[in-house]
Amino acid sequence: MNDRAVGLLDRYDIEVMHTRKGRGAILCDTNKGCLILKEYTGNPERIKVQNRLLKQILETDAVPIEQILKTKEEELLVEDLDGKRYVLKTYFENRECNIHDAEECQEAVKTLAKLHKEMHLPKEEVEAYGLSVFSLGREYEKHNKELRKVWKYLRTKSQKSFFETALLQQYDYFLAQAKEVTEDWKAFAIEDDLEYIKEQGMFCHGDYQYHNIIRVQDRFAIINFERCIMDNPVRDLYLFMRKLLEKSNWSQKLGDTLLNAYSSIRPLPARSFVELYYRFSYPEKFWKIVNFYFNSGKAWIPDRNSEKLDILSGQEKEKQAFLEAVFRTVSP
Repeated sequence: MNDRAVGLLDRYDIEVMHTRKGRGAILCDTNKGCLILKEYTGNPERIKVQNRLLKQILETDAVPIEQILKTKEEELLVEDLDGKRYVLKTYFENRECNIHDAEECQEAVKTLAKLHKEMHLPKEEVEAYGLSVFSLGREYEKHNKELRKVWKYLRTKSQKSFFETALLQQYDYFLAQAKEVTEDWKAFAIEDDLEYIKEQGMFCHGDYQYHNIIRVQDRFAIINFERCIMDNPVRDLYLFMRKLLEKSNWSQKLGDTLLNAYSSIRPLPARSFVELYYRFSYPEKFWKIVNFYFNSGKAWIPDRNSEKLDILSGQEKEKQAFLEAVFRTVSP
């Protein structure tokens, strides 16, 4: 981050004793505790929604969370001379959630359930902000279109690298899977679901992973709400669980444990349980590998790409066994 951004701290009603660089940010020791100044690249209007949600959650004390500090002029963002926007927030100088500790992972999903119980706004506010609800069906259709585009590219490419040949060998299976899951989801989903989410003013954190789950005394605090979005709360649960399940070779025991931990605080409605099934069923990891490959330089393909593809194909049998065991009562 540009050191000139430190000068923006004068816009706030704080006394700064010391500053130091963090990951893409500036940490500030102040009379109001440790704060973090970060560049904000999102829509300036969205931070108003983010701040509104944070204030509501803070009032309940259900989960410790970050707070956004306003300037002396009551603004949520500040701009430097280059037009870059920055946000100043409270900061927790503690360790991240240990994803190798089963008990901490259970606590993390319980914390998520508590968070979800408070992440909602009245319908009139949602309409005033002009927010739209995320559509899982449209997202999958977009991914499928991208997958077909890269498939055609690979099929017509004359000279293929080792990775490209291996990718093409896996392509038919995962592309067919993506199409099937998308069609099944479209057949199951009800158009009113999106309207229901809007009516209820339901929001997700949008990036619920261990980097954003911080130990604070005997609880976990949640940070980085910049990607909060109107969607079914299982979006967050899926993201957190998928990463853990991939690392555990799709352990059925772990999956059951995490689902039970979440449901002990916020029971999952039947439709949300089914949506979670479809989110796990879609080959998102394959799409990510393909997307990263196609949108980066192809003159040199990192060995890590091949490793990820090998892990994905090697875990497919375990993943399908997990879906069968944990979601065995689900049917399109």
